[in-house]
Amino acid sequence: MAVSVDVHLLSGKRVSLETPEDATVAELNQSAQNALAVGRGRLLSADGHVLDASQTVKRARIRNGDELYMRVQLPEVTAWRKRSGRTFATVLGDGSVETWSSAKDHGDDSSVKAQPKGVQHIQASSSAFAAILGDGSVVTWGDRGSGGDSSPVQAQLKGVQHIQASFSAFAAILGDGSVVTWGDHYSGGDSSRVQGQLTGVQHIQASFSAFAAILGDGSVVTWGDLDSGGDSSLAQGQLTGIQHIQASFSAFAAILGDGSVVTWGDHYSGGDSRSVQSQLKGVQHIQASKGAFAAILRDGSVVTWGGRGFGGDSSSVQAQLKGAQHIQASDHAFAAILGDGSVVTWGDPAAGGDSSSVQSQLKGVQHIQASSSAFAAILGDGSVVTWGDRDSGGDSSPVQAQLKGVQHIQASFSAFAAILGDGSVVTWGDHLSGGRSVQGQLKGVQHIQASFPAFAAILYDGSVVYFR
Repeated sequence: MAVSVDVHLLSGKRVSLETPEDATVAELNQSAQNALAVGRGRLLSADGHVLDASQTVKRARIRNGDELYMRVQLPEVTAWRKRSGRTFATVLGDGSVETWSSAKDHGDDSSVKAQPKGVQHIQASSSAFAAILGDGSVVTWGDRGSGGDSSPVQAQLKGVQHIQASFSAFAAILGDGSVVTWGDHYSGGDSSRVQGQLTGVQHIQASFSAFAAILGDGSVVTWGDLDSGGDSSLAQGQLTGIQHIQASFSAFAAILGDGSVVTWGDHYSGGDSRSVQSQLKGVQHIQASKGAFAAILRDGSVVTWGGRGFGGDSSSVQAQLKGAQHIQASDHAFAAILGDGSVVTWGDPAAGGDSSSVQSQLKGVQHIQASSSAFAAILGDGSVVTWGDRDSGGDSSPVQAQLKGVQHIQASFSAFAAILGDGSVVTWGDHLSGGRSVQGQLKGVQHIQASFPAFAAILYDGSVVYFR
């Protein structure tokens, strides 16, 4: 049976494609790249999830009439922080890596003695980088204790397909489905306890200091800090046929093939879902705040659990949560976009859980982004509505007149940066987190990457501008 889908680019360009249900997502992706005349990219679902390239269209739950999005692979900017400042790394168009620091005293943080070539992807822990090269090898640099030194496992890092990072460690999936880890042992840098089980790994998710790997048979292997979800032994008998895993700060939630959910880790961070277990049926998607989870069911209703102060209790708005399409989370609150483009919020009012002051403006919402304690919504006409903590970007009134034709919004810890249709940028929020105005200084911006206190913008010519 053939499935018809529309694939969109951020620019607005789109293409309609037909694909057999038994075709792989990778094949659909290649067809979309050819039709859109773009370089390498990845397909995303309508709610922003990267689709597993190895799955068939049917297993990925791509249905007739679905709208997918393509994230074109651009030069990447990623960042990590040390006390002396923040260091950035950029993957340039030719695959080389350029690094620089925001600190006056760059020290060992500002450069790589032998800059790698042919870089495909960079991942960052809190204070280190790991770059995958075109030949599948890996180059690391930064703080040794956070994964900046991979020399103990360097000989094993061959044919690397993907890297995931916790706060202070890395986990690499190799081409044969095995896993290599390094960095802080307590944050998952030591997987020796489960190494024999890590075969046929398809995907890895990370909490603050633990990892969870989905194997080819749908089972799960965990390691790292036991209190952060590194121990799944109590739930292991239920962890079969896993489709997707989401992580809060110290817990994991796994969606099974039948749409049910299994949780483990810190109870106060959502690791205990027993109070709502009977409701967790037909789950399509799960979002996590710092200490709670919110699940969208097949009928568009929402089920929440975890810490009340983190949005784990949605009872006050439950009657409104119908037809939910997407959920975004700040550290302590959630915001759900409904099918009619309206928004429902809950959780800590100071962190964006109360949107009553702007509720009448929240119509035709297309996308929501969150900082640590505030939200920013893009409306259908390209304008923006914000709410939550003023110091975290919840008040955009100083730049409201400039927020027209917004294409995308990125968030740092306490600020937002919006890319307009003409490639210029508008920022607001905490000045120390990148909220300082750059109006008129940035043109031709294609993509923005955020760290905790700053932003880095990639321009159309492949150059990079750092601002904070």
